[in-house]
Amino acid sequence: MKIICIGRNYAEHAKEMNSPVPTEPIFFLKPDTAIIRDNQPFYYPDFSKEIHYEVELVIKINKVGKNIDAQFAHKYYDEIGIGIDFTARDIQANCKEKGLPWEKAKAFDGSAPIGKFIDKKKIVDQNNIHFKLLLNGNSVQEGNTKDLLFTFDTLIAYVSRFFTLKTGDLIYTGTPEGVGPVAIGDKLEASIENETLLSFEIK
Repeated sequence: MKIICIGRNYAEHAKEMNSPVPTEPIFFLKPDTAIIRDNQPFYYPDFSKEIHYEVELVIKINKVGKNIDAQFAHKYYDEIGIGIDFTARDIQANCKEKGLPWEKAKAFDGSAPIGKFIDKKKIVDQNNIHFKLLLNGNSVQEGNTKDLLFTFDTLIAYVSRFFTLKTGDLIYTGTPEGVGPVAIGDKLEASIENETLLSFEIK
């Protein structure tokens, strides 16, 4: 199982990061050791002093596919969930400054908490899915799929040009604006259409 994370898929997030809005999908990978399931806590790593949350809708691939046509991409997932793409922002900035790859800032152990999934058939309009993240009970991020630069189907088609998608693969589809730091003792809660699907503590 692999985790494919899409970068800068919401224009306002690209702007807040002082990055150009992409003209084609940007993606990177995380290993399966990044996953945290069942609302288990995230343990703040000793190698960073600036871990940031990024809430994202997640689609779970349900069958093997390669070079998938966008018009058929909807057949390759049945469920939509929500997760956090944790980023060691200080390490990322240092790597960028040196022109180095920055997987260690994105793909470290525990950097991809994942919540429950819901059947996509329960969602009336996939082009209008509202989701949000609460930090200690306060709303810090809100997003809607109507603001996606690249739709779920476009992402599946694009990524499958380069990688064979396999059953159980996860695509983190990008974060809206409002990313920020977490601290030990914080609690994060993520929801889709006001249904909380992920809730865990920082330790």
